[in-house]
Amino acid sequence: MADYYGVLGVSRDASPDEIKKAYRKLARELHPDVNPAPDAAERFKEVTAAYEVLSDPQKRQMFDLGADPLQPGGGGGNPFGGAGFGFGDIMDAFFGGGQTRGPRSRVQRGQDALLRLEIPLADAAFGTTRELTLDTAVVCNRCGGDGCAPGSEPVTCDICHGRGEISSVQRSFLGQVMTSRPCNQCRGYGTVIPSPCPECAGEGRVRSRRTLKVKIPAGVDTGTRIQLSGEGEVGPGGGPPGDLYVEIIEAPHPHFTRQGDDLHVQVRLPMTAAALGASLPIETLDGPFQLNVKPGTQSGHLERVPARGVPHLRGSGRGDLIVHVEVVTPTKLDAEQEKLLRELARLRGEEHPTGDLSTGQPNVFSKIRDIFGGR
Repeated sequence: MADYYGVLGVSRDASPDEIKKAYRKLARELHPDVNPAPDAAERFKEVTAAYEVLSDPQKRQMFDLGADPLQPGGGGGNPFGGAGFGFGDIMDAFFGGGQTRGPRSRVQRGQDALLRLEIPLADAAFGTTRELTLDTAVVCNRCGGDGCAPGSEPVTCDICHGRGEISSVQRSFLGQVMTSRPCNQCRGYGTVIPSPCPECAGEGRVRSRRTLKVKIPAGVDTGTRIQLSGEGEVGPGGGPPGDLYVEIIEAPHPHFTRQGDDLHVQVRLPMTAAALGASLPIETLDGPFQLNVKPGTQSGHLERVPARGVPHLRGSGRGDLIVHVEVVTPTKLDAEQEKLLRELARLRGEEHPTGDLSTGQPNVFSKIRDIFGGR
């Protein structure tokens, strides 16, 4: 469990004002938009998490008792088991579940963001680095995320007196039951901001356009999502940012189609080359490749070229390139070409073809004949 006091550099008996001043100072120094250090973003998240706990009286009390309120179930401090069901849940079951107790923190984690990026097949296969431009919420530089105008600070709500909730007594068949609801004036925070920051209107964050680089690994496909931790929306009150997910969309290729990590391509082969065999130049993602076509190749034949497909996203190796051969029969012949083909047909005894329907397997007519004993 992190030492939140040590993260902010304050003593365990620090006042709320001391905690806030320490957080504002560190937030301005460590925010990724102004600090290029590699560990600045991670330290900024730690500082914000520490402030979220120590600025909330209830969470601070839990932490002082040895529990981490940012962990599910109180980080092991829950005496009612690890399932996250504690005394507060039991009280909610009897006195109006789902209601908060005590003021809630203005510092909240930001939402995750999703960006779709279309890339060509070659970039999806071999990987690349792209620079992205996006509009997201960032910490307000003017107020440092606390939402107050310079020189001002939040004041205790005069309706709930800092509790963040209003209690009332109602009569029921069980007798008098006390219920609580969030304070309408402070919205459950326990404090109000009399002079909101003019830059962010008290939100502690503003929208800004920024650029970042994303490394796309080799082997991604349409639907692959790349997670960029801490690059999403900054939360209310200058809270820690969510994550950014970059979803890959692979653009159609004019020649190749992709199935898994295999690539498929169709080539048209003259009838003479199919009969005699040939060395056929074809394009691959790696450059030109000579495909050796065996004599007598038929239309529809599949030729597999190993390791010329897409690299595997996880693990080593690559898929294959599968070449679909289409034998092209000439549709127009001059007199000399027709004479030569007729001579070839005569030499092969194919002047009067019978239209052989045999597939190499017993056909339906032979099966019927066998059934009725007509062998």
